[in-house]
Amino acid sequence: MPEARSPIPSALPKPHRALGLALLLAIFLAAGLFAYRLSERDGIDRMRQAASHQLDTLAAAIDSEVTRHASIPSAVELNSDVLALLRAPEDKQDVLQPAANRFLQKLNDHLGGPAIFVLDTKGRVAASSDWIFSDNLLAAELSYMPFFRNAVRGVPARHYAVDHVRHEPGYYFALPIRDEQQEWKVIGVAVVKSGIRELERRWLGQEAPALIVDSNGLVLLASPPDWRYATLQPWPKAELERVSREQFAGQPIGAVTLDIELEGAADGAIVRLPKHLRGDLSPLSGAKPYLALSRNLPGTAWRIVVFSDLRPVAVQAATHAALTAAALGCLLLGALYAKQRQRLARGREEARAMLQRANQELENKVGERTADLSEAVDRLQREVVERERAEQTLRSAQDELVQAAKLAVLGQMATGITHELSQPLGAIRTLSANAVEFMHRGDLVTAEKNLGIVGQLAEQAGRIITPLKTFARKSPAVSAAVDVAQAVDSALFLFEQRLRKQNVTVDRPIAADSWIAWCDQNRLQQVLVNLIGNAIDAMVERPERRLRFAIALADERRLALTVSDTGSGFTAQALEHLFEPFFTTKQPGEGLGLGLTISRDILRDFGGDLLAEPAPGGGARFTVLLPLSINADPPKGLP
Repeated sequence: MPEARSPIPSALPKPHRALGLALLLAIFLAAGLFAYRLSERDGIDRMRQAASHQLDTLAAAIDSEVTRHASIPSAVELNSDVLALLRAPEDKQDVLQPAANRFLQKLNDHLGGPAIFVLDTKGRVAASSDWIFSDNLLAAELSYMPFFRNAVRGVPARHYAVDHVRHEPGYYFALPIRDEQQEWKVIGVAVVKSGIRELERRWLGQEAPALIVDSNGLVLLASPPDWRYATLQPWPKAELERVSREQFAGQPIGAVTLDIELEGAADGAIVRLPKHLRGDLSPLSGAKPYLALSRNLPGTAWRIVVFSDLRPVAVQAATHAALTAAALGCLLLGALYAKQRQRLARGREEARAMLQRANQELENKVGERTADLSEAVDRLQREVVERERAEQTLRSAQDELVQAAKLAVLGQMATGITHELSQPLGAIRTLSANAVEFMHRGDLVTAEKNLGIVGQLAEQAGRIITPLKTFARKSPAVSAAVDVAQAVDSALFLFEQRLRKQNVTVDRPIAADSWIAWCDQNRLQQVLVNLIGNAIDAMVERPERRLRFAIALADERRLALTVSDTGSGFTAQALEHLFEPFFTTKQPGEGLGLGLTISRDILRDFGGDLLAEPAPGGGARFTVLLPLSINADPPKGLP
């Protein structure tokens, strides 16, 4: 018998498999990182070249715009009118000043725009090209400006500053004026203010962030404009105030600190903008690095700085890294493709067999579930029938309870009704006997009068009996237009004897036919009888017995009838359980605790409701919400 061969393993053992996956992942990461670094370096080099070209263009534009007026002070110091003005004493300068002003004005008009003025050795403007304007610089005190302090010592100066007269920034060129008649002594300073409005306009058009920074690290021009007069690093408060006073006419500076270092920016340095400046550029500003490239401006103490966002470089580098990893992955996938096809072929057969078994199991489960659902449907139908039967029984029981409550109220009022009927019946008996006697005597007039009184008494007895018959009638609830005032009067009539006996004052300011509700009158009367009866019982031992009715609109479709008493009211605990069946605050044997529950159900049957709350000043207040009649006129009781 041949020796059995051991099966060839289809996969690597688990430890070797984990090691292989780790090695494969390391290869992917190394290839991606190498591609990322290579692409990043190339992108930064190309961005540095583009930024350098941008700096060359900006530097040329700034140099041509700012320094083109640098030679004008030389022409001013040679003018005889200017020299005569500066040589003259102060009390004679007023006569010589117009000639110097006109010379400066002509020179300014010829050169096109810069402000030209002459300072004496005290820093006062002795002559100016803008003398014809109301806001001219004549007599302005500029001794505090650095360019004057340098020039009056004999050193030409250039300086960026803001004058305190017009508060316009500019670049100042200052040249000392020497008098050859006084051994070349400095007798004044010639100053040309070069406007930078055109430079600001061009500067604000820059898409990428860019700065012009002076030698102190103060931003003079910036894109975005919010960075203007910002500082690269935090300054002491005293230094900020000094520079603001001497150079910027008191304007605030240093409100924003960029908090960046520009060392090495001449060759390109990577900086990160602080988080509080993110909103100045874009939603992601400050979260990514920028390439800062700077260039010193010839002839000035300024430095131009251009910021290039490195996010495109990072995106491109990440793309190249991803493409490298993808290419490596494609090679790996190609190697795995053949092996996977073999596995798929075997798996396809196994899946077909499993699918057949799953279909069979699914059919069996569907059949079982269908049977269960059919049984559940039958059970639900039986439960629906039983619930409908129980609801019908409940409604019948409720109608019986309503009728029983009516009869109980009629039983309580039987004594009062008997008293009310006994008087007219006794009078009818006496008057009818007298009428017969007067007819025997032939006194027909007196007999007719007695019979008329008998008719009135019979009508009075009918008015007493009619509400009792209506109240006691057992009838189904049918909604109709109901006069609320009439329903209240009918309910009060049934308690007339008790109200009179217990000295209860009734306030009922409801006019007839003013409030029409859409409900069943008999059921509404039953609710009012229950509320009035409860109120009378609650006021038995109270010194003040007052029953109040009020009515108003609850909303556009319902009216609110309130019934208030001065009884003992109810506690917060009783208010929570007030409408629960068999809950009552009366003594045992005096009530079942179903009256309020039945009353609320009656009102809800025709779209109303019953609410309870303590009455202001003590007692209880019940609010009966009733739907308004659709065809009723607007209530007459509205204020």
